[in-house]
Amino acid sequence: MQKLLLLGDEAIAQAALDAGLSGMYAYPGTPSTEIMEYIQASQQAASDSVHREWSSNEKTAMEAALGMSYAGKRAMVAMKHVGLNVAADAFINSAVTGVNGGLVVVAADDPSMHSSQNEQDSRFYGKFALVPVMEPRNQQEAYDMIFDAFALSEKFRLPVLFRITTRLAHSRSAVARREKTMQNTLSLPGNPRQFVLLPAIARKQYRALTGIYETLRTDSVLDGHNRLLEGKGRGTGIIACGIAFNYLMENIGDNYGDYNILSVGTYPLNRDKVAALVGRCDRVLVLEDGYPMIEEHLRGLLDRDVTVLGRLDGTVPRDGELNPAIVASALGLKSTCGRDVPSLVRQRPPSFCKGCGHADLYSALAEVMAEAGPGRVFSDIGCYTLGALPPYNMVNSCVDMGASVTMAVGAADAGLFPAVAVIGDSTFTHSGMTGLLDAVLKDSPITLIISDNSTTGMTGGQKSQATDRLESICLGIGVDPAHLKVIVPLRKNHEENKSVIGAELKHNGLSVILARRECIQTASRNKKAEAAEKNKSGE
Repeated sequence: MQKLLLLGDEAIAQAALDAGLSGMYAYPGTPSTEIMEYIQASQQAASDSVHREWSSNEKTAMEAALGMSYAGKRAMVAMKHVGLNVAADAFINSAVTGVNGGLVVVAADDPSMHSSQNEQDSRFYGKFALVPVMEPRNQQEAYDMIFDAFALSEKFRLPVLFRITTRLAHSRSAVARREKTMQNTLSLPGNPRQFVLLPAIARKQYRALTGIYETLRTDSVLDGHNRLLEGKGRGTGIIACGIAFNYLMENIGDNYGDYNILSVGTYPLNRDKVAALVGRCDRVLVLEDGYPMIEEHLRGLLDRDVTVLGRLDGTVPRDGELNPAIVASALGLKSTCGRDVPSLVRQRPPSFCKGCGHADLYSALAEVMAEAGPGRVFSDIGCYTLGALPPYNMVNSCVDMGASVTMAVGAADAGLFPAVAVIGDSTFTHSGMTGLLDAVLKDSPITLIISDNSTTGMTGGQKSQATDRLESICLGIGVDPAHLKVIVPLRKNHEENKSVIGAELKHNGLSVILARRECIQTASRNKKAEAAEKNKSGE
């Protein structure tokens, strides 16, 4: 079959298309974004009429994918790890409802927080929901596992959680494709009450779910991805989860026969394989990227005393992503992986792009807020969070998607005035609208600034669901038209913008300011695309 050079994200996307995908749902979030982007750009997806539009947030994406599964088709939903928090209600309950067509939920974790607020480990969500979890070791396995994930989903009538990490998502390797599978035909669930989670129905289905979960441990396809490699001596046994197995092999290479190794690619773990490993060892080193999930549960799995090494005893650092050097240190080996790279460029903090509208907004806001004093600006997840850094030093919070609005409301409830919330257009339609409704109902004395750059800028310029809709959304929620203002954040409008912001800050009630200016990067790409189209047409 054809070989392609693919990112881990792209391997997952291509596999889904080859496995008969009918619908792809997602909200942009690094390191998962490229999955949807690959499918959106795919000629194969276009010719197969695969649905592939961005959703407003991860919860709506999860629910729409579940709806496609309800209709018998294969669906996939992708998000970063913190996005799974947003989708958690639907995700957890989808295990109780079960699925009809195959449903794969890709969660891209970000150890070391390269572009995230935390390091949470999505494997816990799989255990919490009682669903199969797959964790590929490399790009080829990511591709191959997707076929098994859809098959397992339809076999057990459960969603499958597909966990990857940043290094796998954003590294590239040759991937051999398989024969293409045809899409499922439309078919409604055989059990017409399956998706109705009234308590009497949910209790029966949850009881069945707990029984199914125990059978997953020994399923030949799922457990087949967990490989026990028996070595010569007793010494140290190693449990290496997902990509950690690659780091292990980089260090021990041809000498892997000196160790007893359990290479883990799926969960829940087969107790017999874990017991077989520990029975041949004096101690066990657990290598897992993320939280010490296996390490914490090892005693309970085995019901015996065993010396366990890993993140909890300091053999492996408690935070941050694994790498070959850390694994070498844990094994007591001298690291031979990599080399020191000379510092050729002085490190510099991130900053706004030259000409960014967010920068002009903060310049005006900083001058207006000088009289009120610091500690009054609540921000959100997006490029505009850089307002926390010099020279602006404006932002005092960045917790989760949408929290700027509701934290400002809470601070105002406590008596803070003025209180300002800054949120982006895409983040507003993701999670800010309900917070605005709270503010409208209480006429909270806050000023909400929606910095509208007409795109999802931080993740690469994907379509924003808010474009050309913000005024109607705000008015529909109930914002007073007299206190719904639009400004254009440009230097030439600096004094005018200060005047508008200053007046609304003094209003003892809810104000909304739309600071509208297209993202400078998106504008540049659009101009280039327009010029290329003109050249192509000979204009």
